[in-house]
Order: sequence, then structure tokens, then C-alpha cells
Amino acid sequence: MALVRHPLEHGWTFRQSDSAATGDWLPVKKVPTQVHMDLIANNKIPDPFIDLNELAARWVDEKDWSYRVQFKKPVGPSVPGAITTDIVFEGLDTFATVLLNGKQILKSDNMFLAHRVNISNLLENDNVLEIKFDSAFLKGRELVKEHEQEHTFYVRQTDIGRVPTRKAQYNWGWDWGPILMTAGPWRPVYLEQYVSRIDDVWIHFEVDKDLKTASGQIFAKIAGVNSKSVALTLSLGGTIIWENEAAVDNNGLAKADFQIENPELWYPHGYGSQTLYELKATLTSADEKSKLIGFRRVELIQEKDEFGKSFYFRINQIDIFSGGSCWIPADSLLSQIPTQRYHDWMRLMVEGNQIMLRIWGGGIYEDDALFDACDKLGVLVWHDFQFACASYPTYPSYLESVEQEARQNLRRLRSHPSLVIWAGNNEDYQVQERYHLHYDYDGDKDPQSWLKSTFPARYTYEYLLPKIVKEEDPFMVYHPSSPWGDGKRTTDKTVGDIHQWNIWHGRMNRYQETHILSGRFISEFGMESYPHLETIRNMIQDPQQQHPGSMMMDFRNKAIDHERRMITYVAENFQVKYDLPSYTHLTQIVQAETMHFAYKTWRREWGTPGSRKCGGILVWQLNDCWPTMSWAVVDYYLVKKPSFYAIANALKPLAVGISQPYHNWTEGHADPTLPARDTKFDLWIASSRLDAVQVEITVRFISIRTGQDVHPALKLGDVKVLPNSTTEVLKDHHLPVTNPQFNDTTRPFDLTKYDPYVIHATIKDGDQVVSIDSAWPQPLKYLDFSNRNVTFKATSSDQLSISAARPVKGFVFEETRAIKLSDNGFDLVPGEEKVVTVTGASLDSLRYTYIGAPEGSLKVTVSTPEGLLSKARL
Repeated sequence: MALVRHPLEHGWTFRQSDSAATGDWLPVKKVPTQVHMDLIANNKIPDPFIDLNELAARWVDEKDWSYRVQFKKPVGPSVPGAITTDIVFEGLDTFATVLLNGKQILKSDNMFLAHRVNISNLLENDNVLEIKFDSAFLKGRELVKEHEQEHTFYVRQTDIGRVPTRKAQYNWGWDWGPILMTAGPWRPVYLEQYVSRIDDVWIHFEVDKDLKTASGQIFAKIAGVNSKSVALTLSLGGTIIWENEAAVDNNGLAKADFQIENPELWYPHGYGSQTLYELKATLTSADEKSKLIGFRRVELIQEKDEFGKSFYFRINQIDIFSGGSCWIPADSLLSQIPTQRYHDWMRLMVEGNQIMLRIWGGGIYEDDALFDACDKLGVLVWHDFQFACASYPTYPSYLESVEQEARQNLRRLRSHPSLVIWAGNNEDYQVQERYHLHYDYDGDKDPQSWLKSTFPARYTYEYLLPKIVKEEDPFMVYHPSSPWGDGKRTTDKTVGDIHQWNIWHGRMNRYQETHILSGRFISEFGMESYPHLETIRNMIQDPQQQHPGSMMMDFRNKAIDHERRMITYVAENFQVKYDLPSYTHLTQIVQAETMHFAYKTWRREWGTPGSRKCGGILVWQLNDCWPTMSWAVVDYYLVKKPSFYAIANALKPLAVGISQPYHNWTEGHADPTLPARDTKFDLWIASSRLDAVQVEITVRFISIRTGQDVHPALKLGDVKVLPNSTTEVLKDHHLPVTNPQFNDTTRPFDLTKYDPYVIHATIKDGDQVVSIDSAWPQPLKYLDFSNRNVTFKATSSDQLSISAARPVKGFVFEETRAIKLSDNGFDLVPGEEKVVTVTGASLDSLRYTYIGAPEGSLKVTVSTPEGLLSKARL
């Protein structure tokens, strides 16, 4: 018989299980679920994503909860041989005791584990399944106390009780998310009946250097009544290209060697196709299991060079610049994320020219749907093991649980071609440094001694996890931590990856200083901003609280010292306006400008083959887990901030960049007039294209005050752009000083004669403009942005052309969940029209602002041929 699955999705009830507070069982809409979802549905707590309601849900954290369902004994088909009935729990959150008809069948203390229990001899005609969940918040503190004699628990971010608890660490709250201590059957629960079944089918393979052959072994694991053989096939487009009948040994394992000539390879987006083969195992009992796989050759290139030691990925013999984002869980209540939402998120990655996603170590081993989308779309995945910002223990029962979770999740995810690296943790070596825990990388190579040190988790990250990865997925790349580089300080910019938090945190460097903050691979950096106004007004619904600095606004932002850091970056760069629309816009432009400087500066350091100074940039972070202000470049509702577009423009296949010398303006005895005399600039083109390209470059020098060109345009024809490299076009290119008097520093600087200008570069491939960039005098707050004369013209029912008489900085449309834009957060220069495609709203319903605008939210007034707007409204 083929395996039959009976989902246990409906008919569940739940209640608080504390003996003093047992009440009526309340209905559960559907499993998977978590207790906050069910309490909200039954009006027992308010929505914690709104106003101050998170506080009104805190009591849930310290309570125990029970879930129960009744079900009939499934009637199995009449077949020879014994039928096995299993119950499967794909995820229980977290300390769970499972009873079937009053008998304990399972006890679990790890959210990241799936469980399968044979209940063939326990079923009755009518059955009651009950799952009791203990408070993870309280159990975590109990575990700390229980093991405090053998381990010192150090923790950054919130409660120490999270450290010994194998649960999503962000549930204890983080500097971008709420404290919501979830509980419940958070992944599917179901029965399975079978005589024999395929437990798993997988492949270990290597693509040769010449990319002409893929070879290795295919495996299948069989459970139930022994089958003598299993049919293994590889198919492409429905056509079988390899097949084998493999014998099943006494342990239920079947394996076969395979080799494929001239395989069609899987590539990251923009470098080739995302070809997926179907791997299938079939039993004579008709049970089958299949997976989609992709053949690719993956290498992490760490070679000594003039800058130290490189750190970049090579896929199918192509050096890949890994521009992308870090990822946190897409919701504080994981069970309410639909599959489509994962696909929508990954489509945004590709839309934004991002090709790598780093799954952070304080969340979960992510959902299959996310990886399916990455496989299909060509997004590379860096996955941390689930440890973050702490000194984790290594007592035997803990290590046993960690090994189980690592093996299970490696087995679940190893078929995905998008997954190219596992890292041991997030920032735990920074904890080691902060608390001066013992770590002698070069002198102590004995894993057993690490267990006895004050930093025992080295055993997990440098011995246990790499050993498991090698056994379960032999050709997978493993990296001990993020950040980490050959055991050196985590801030060492010559080796490994770094988390560059001297912007926002740390020294609070200006974003204009990204040129001194680079590394071999920047796997975290970021800048906070507000989301768009619709999201703010949705999460803070009291109109009296909808202003910067209100109690609810401060409560919503979980970042440490958020307001003093945010206002520093705003006030340092812009004339401050503190009404909600204006301040929202200013924070968004600060974030967008940070992305603009960082991505273009660090991508420039991609360099040429053999001289890859910087191998990738991953912004912290792509997404939010609830509606908030944070480092996310796209908010909880998938509404893009201007910073998203800044990244997209910097990561185009061909991207022009301009930079001018950095001059400090507010420290000590800084001379703010230096930019008027220092007229040098650099111009380069970064390319991810694999072919050389001839482009035409035009550089204009436009007065910010008048909109007139202050120097003749610089035109460069037939510039050859090197493939997959940075082409340096102009270096320290000088222009005449606009007013020669400024060269005489003995005379007073006459501001009335200072005519600052923007340097604006355009590159064309044939007749097509493929990239633009602008360099503005810094800081922007010194510039006069009055009288920009911005005008709008509809060119079709869904296209709007925007122009200005004088240069405009930070033009932003107010985006909403309904509105989709082809671009946003851009600059305008006289003589060029910016055309934006708009869907989800009529053109004349849009609102906008820009730096120096009279208001923070202005209504678009459209000049249009008759009839276009009416069509747009339909």
C-alpha cells in the first residue's frame, strides 16, 4: 500500500493548564498554531502588534498551555502484512509532553526537532491527543539555575533563560522585535499509515572543475516492513536521465553510484538558469518520495592576497559578488506565515538585484517554502545554526539535543541548491571577546580541552557542527561563526566576514565614511528608519500618539538608545523637521543614503580576478517580524522603504559610481569650506556581467541653487567595462574651482558666492540608460533646497513622469500595501525626466515629498492628456 496521511488540522481546543486557572477549552481555528494566535481569536488578549498591547500579552509568557484534539481511529486498507500507524509532529514549541488516551508517548524540549511516534498498538476507536506546553520563559530560568555550577551563562539581548533553551531566541525579544513567548504545535501534526515507506531520499554529489560531469551517490532510507529494493531516478523536464534499482540493506538503507555527463547546472539569478532535476525513490508498495535538486559547484574562496585573505563565493567557476540581505523570522507568530508570503519575500530579493540571503542564528531553521522560492528564483542562502549573542553550554543532554537538531535540519534542507553555506552561530565569538572567555585558536587544537574552558561552545562550533555537516552533506561549505576569520578578532578586516556596526552602533561613524569601514565580506551592517506612514498609523492607532517621541513611538522601537542615535544621524545631515511625515521621510533618506554609500563603495572593492578586496554585502536586515521602525529595508507588510531601491540601483548588473573626498564638518576645528576647493572625484563602473561591454558615459555638473550646468558636461565614449569586475574610469579627476577666490584662504569665505553643484553620471549601453549615480556636496543640511519646481506629467494610465527645475534630493512617494512602484527614493536633475510605473492606485492619488519640500506629505498634481487619469482609476 502507498503511504496514507491523515492531517490533524481541525477540531483542536486549548486552555491555560495551570491548576489554579483551568477553564473551559476554547476553540482553535487550525493547527499549526501558537497560543497568541488562539488567544487573539478568542478575544483573550488584544493584538500585540498594535499600540502598547504587547505589554498586555506579557502574562502569557509565564503560563502553561494545553492543546487537545479528538479523532477516530483511521481505517486502513486491507493489505497483507502489518500496517504501521505513526503520529508525526513537525514542530512542538517548546517544552511539550504529549499524551494519547492518557498515556505519555513523547516528551520534547527542543522547538527545532520533528518527532515520529509509532502508535499502532495505542489507538482506540475514539482517541484523545493532548499536548501540554510548559512556559519556556520559566523553564529557561530553571535550566540556568540547574546548570549554573558547570557553566557561566553570558547573554547579550534580553533574558538569560533563553541560552539553555532550544527555542527561537528572538521570542525573548530583540532590538527589533517584541517579547512574545510562543507555545503550541507550531508546525503540522498528522497521522501516517503504511506497510513500508520511504523515510528520505537524498544525494551527495560533486560537479567537476570543468563542469562537464556531476557524480556521487544517491541514497534512500526505507522504514516499515523491509523492502528488498527501491527504484531511484533522476529526471529533467519529465524525462528520466538516470535510473537504478538499488538493494535495501538490513538497516533500511539503499544507495547507488551515479554519474551524469554535461549536466544542466543551477546558477544564481543573473548568471544563468535555475535548472532543477527531480530526484525520486519508488517502492513496489507504490510509496514514493521526490525532491527537486540542482547541480552546482560551490566554493568559498579564502586565499592569501595583497589585502590579507579573500572571502567570496565561486559558483560553477564564476566569482560571485554576494549582494543581499540578512533575514529574521518573517513574523513573531511563525504559524501565521502563509507559504505565498515566503515566495513574495524572495521575489522582492530578485526585484532588488539581491542574490544572497543570510538566515540569522536567533530565529529558526527556516521553512521549506523559503528554500523552494530561493531554488526557483536563484537566491543564494547563507544559514546560521540557531545560536546567537550568548555563551552557550555544552553539558551532555544539551549537546545531544543540538546534534539531533543539526542532523534533522541538515537532512531536511540539504537537497536545496540555493543553500551554499552553514555558519556555526551569530556573534557568539563577540561574546567571547566581550567577557574575555578563554580562546586560544592557534595554541589549543584539542576539542576535549575546549569543553573545560570558559568558552566551551568552541567545541560546538569548531568540532561538533563541522563534523555533522561533513557527515550529512559532505560538499557543503561550513564557517564557524558570523563574524569569524581564522580565529582572529571578529573586527579584523583582513580575513573572514565582519559585522560592521560602527555605523549606528559602536563609534557611530558617519555613513559618508564607509570607505574606511570595509572588510573581506560584510555580513551585517545597517541603519534604522521609520516605515511608511500607512504602516506607522496601522501599528499606532491612537492619533494623539502618532508623532515622533510619543510614548507609543518610543515603545515600538526596540533598538538601544534608538532616539538619540536616529536624531544624531538626521541632525548631522539634514535640517530637522519633527512632524511625523517630515521626520519619517528624513529617517528614510538617512537609511537610503547609508545604503547608497555602503553598497556602491564596498561593491567597488569587488575589484578584478585575484584582487577581490570585498566579496559581498548583506544589509541588516531585509524584513521585520512585526510592524515597527527598525533596520529593515522592507517593512512587515512587504512595503519597500527608499533604502530598498538604493540597494537595487547599486547592485544593477552595470552600476556607475561617483565619489568625492570625505571632509569632516562638525568635529573639533573642522573646516566646512573644504568641499568648495577640493573638486576631485572618482568614477567607476561595477559589473556582474560575464561579458565585456562598451558604454558611453556622460557626467554633468549642475548647480543646486540655479539648476544650470556650472561646467561643460564630460562625455566619454566607448569605455570598455571589464566583465565581472570593477572598471576604474576616473581617479582624482580635477575640476576648476567655481570661484577662484575660494583658493585664497586668507580672505573671508563668501557664502553668497558659493554655488555648490551635484555631479551626475549616466551610462548608456547602446541607446539604453542602464545606470545613474549622483554625488552631492556633504552635508546636505548646508544646501538650499527651496524652489525646486517639481512637476508631474502622466505619460500613460500607469506611468508618471517627474521633472524639476533644480536638483532634488530624496524624492519619495508614500508607499502603501496597495501601491507598487518601479522606483522610489530617487534624485532628480534638470533636463532629465524620471518615469515611474505605478500600479494599485490612480496617479493623482499619490502623495510625495523630498528634502526641503514645503511639507512632509504633498498631493501629486498631474498634468495629463484627457482621459488618462480616468483610465487609471478603473
